[in-house]
Amino acid sequence: MLSRLVIKNYALIDSLDISFAKGLNIITGETGAGKSIIMGALGLILGNRVEGKPFYSEGRKCIIEGFFGIQSYSLAPFFEENDLDYEEETIIRREISADGKSRAFVNDTPVTLQVLKSLGEKLIDIHSQHATLQINTEEFQLFVLDSLANNQSNLITFRNSLLSYKKSVNRLAETKEEINKAAAELDYNRFIFDELEKFNLKADEQAQLELEQTQLENAEEIKKALLASTYALEDSEINVLFQLKDAISNLNQISNYLPAIGDLTNRLQSATIEIKDIVEELSTIEQDVVLDESRLAEVNERLSELYSLQKKHRLESVEQLVELRDSVEQKILAVSNQEEHVAELEREMNARYELTREIAEVISANRKKIAVQMQEEVEQRLAQVGMTQAKLSIELTKLAKFNQNGIDQVQYLFSANKGQALNPIHKVASGGELSRVMLAIKSLVVKSSALPTIIFDEIDTGVSGEVALKVGDLMEQLAEDMQVIAITHLPQIASKGTSHFKVFKREKGNITETNISLMNSEERIQEIAEMLSGANPGETAVEHAKKLLIN
Repeated sequence: MLSRLVIKNYALIDSLDISFAKGLNIITGETGAGKSIIMGALGLILGNRVEGKPFYSEGRKCIIEGFFGIQSYSLAPFFEENDLDYEEETIIRREISADGKSRAFVNDTPVTLQVLKSLGEKLIDIHSQHATLQINTEEFQLFVLDSLANNQSNLITFRNSLLSYKKSVNRLAETKEEINKAAAELDYNRFIFDELEKFNLKADEQAQLELEQTQLENAEEIKKALLASTYALEDSEINVLFQLKDAISNLNQISNYLPAIGDLTNRLQSATIEIKDIVEELSTIEQDVVLDESRLAEVNERLSELYSLQKKHRLESVEQLVELRDSVEQKILAVSNQEEHVAELEREMNARYELTREIAEVISANRKKIAVQMQEEVEQRLAQVGMTQAKLSIELTKLAKFNQNGIDQVQYLFSANKGQALNPIHKVASGGELSRVMLAIKSLVVKSSALPTIIFDEIDTGVSGEVALKVGDLMEQLAEDMQVIAITHLPQIASKGTSHFKVFKREKGNITETNISLMNSEERIQEIAEMLSGANPGETAVEHAKKLLIN
């Protein structure tokens, strides 16, 4: 429950510190006194966005703090999930600096507005006079049914399943489109593949052919150079091997005088062996080099084919041609295997559809079951607030396709008077009737959702007299199980509160500011008497106020 609300430097409020009690808390005040300002401040700690410059004094920051007793509401998992410190008295704080920047804290831990809003939805339900319009929307009507039927977890499962089903539908459609496109290109792809496959392409072939081409074109020059080299090394009159042999002989003659010469002689002998090996290899290479005009023609023809293919397909290498061939082959195979692939995707899609449908049927069955019970309970509560002949009928019809809420279309049909035909509620209910229907529905929803606090913000539009008393009675009953804060203009409702606050304006120098005070018994009598008859109430109004408070 909301135990305390602190507001500093907000709109017409310099500083307020309000402590709320259990049960039914009443807030009254003249129109324009600032009740909506207090609600606006409360909305900020529940995650609403800042609008305009909400400063009483622009030189200071605005601070709103709410103190909530949450020990009985099983909220520890939410705090753990969002990495927040769980405290039985949780403090939510919102700060708005002079430059308009906003920060939010839960137990002194900074949080995002999304987290703040999620927590706020678990703490307080604010029902304003404008909220009666919600009852005309299918989304709200389904929300009520799902809240009473405990369908929340089923809806999460359903929506996840629906998302998976839609993805499988899209995947199947995309695959069919790709296959159709591939099928339309099949003849062209086959032509390309057959052409490339015919050439038996190898990734490194071009480089090897270009090297062989160079060798064949320069065979005569190569042979000449090889022969000249072997001649210089071994065959000329003064060749390298002969000179090395002569050098070794001369060094051997002086080896007895210079011992170090032995190592050098050995190195020359090794060089002689190495040169002989080189001469043999050069001779072998020279014999293998031939001027083969027919082979050169073959190489030139093959290279010409490869160059033509690259130019035709606007590619730069044989490696890219190989990649093109393999890619086209995969496209051809994809078309060949299309039936099995499509069949597999269709099986997956159908399985996801069946799973989604089964969950939707469970949700629908829960709604139908609770709808009957809800009709009876709403009619009972409407009877308590003076609508003894009111009837509510909830019609659920199956949709042809899923939507985010399942497979149901819902409509609330309503009749306020005996003998009056049931019609869509927005067509036949007056403003006062809508307020009472909404109050009856809300009293069911908040009870099932176990919220700590509900706030009724001037929902007494269109009701008065005895009906107002009965509306107050219903609020009083609701306050037995939860904290209720009611902002009202009706003395009949105001008299039901266990705590009664008055919002008022006062002059502070040249500034008007909003304030609030908890009234004592005498002040309550005076306030309710003024609500009955206006300023300066007479004795009759005072006595009437006393009777209302006693009742």
